[in-house]
Parts: sequence; structure tokens; C-alpha cells
Amino acid sequence: MKTLIFDIPNISCHHCVHTIQTEVGELEGVQSVTADAAAKTATVVFDAPATEEKIKELLAEINYPAAAVHSPN
Repeated sequence: MKTLIFDIPNISCHHCVHTIQTEVGELEGVQSVTADAAAKTATVVFDAPATEEKIKELLAEINYPAAAVHSPN
């Protein structure tokens, strides 16, 4: 299991949070998604077949491209 935090500058409201959590949450292998409008981040816990690249591609497709990706510390 892997956890990554995606910095997403386009998050601005609850609708954005809901969209990201719903769309990314449907990706096979994703265990949980927690988006935060105030922090402009989405924390994703996933396992194969989901990958960082697949999550980034999906975020870009739904108009929430990730500006950066990092591990929680």
C-alpha cells in the first residue's frame, strides 16, 4: 500500500473535493481519497493496479492536474 499527496491548485470548493474523491476513488486499486480545499491537496492511498501516473492522468482528465506529488512525512 502506498500513500501520496497530490498538490492540486485548482481545488476551490466542496464540489471540487467531491469530484476528485468520487473520480479518483473509482480507479481500480485506490483504497481511499481525501481531498482538502483549504490545503489544495488530495491524499490518495492505493495499491496495484493503480499507479502515481494513472492517478495524475485521471486528475488531468477531470481538470484537476497535480502540480506536485510527495509522500506524507
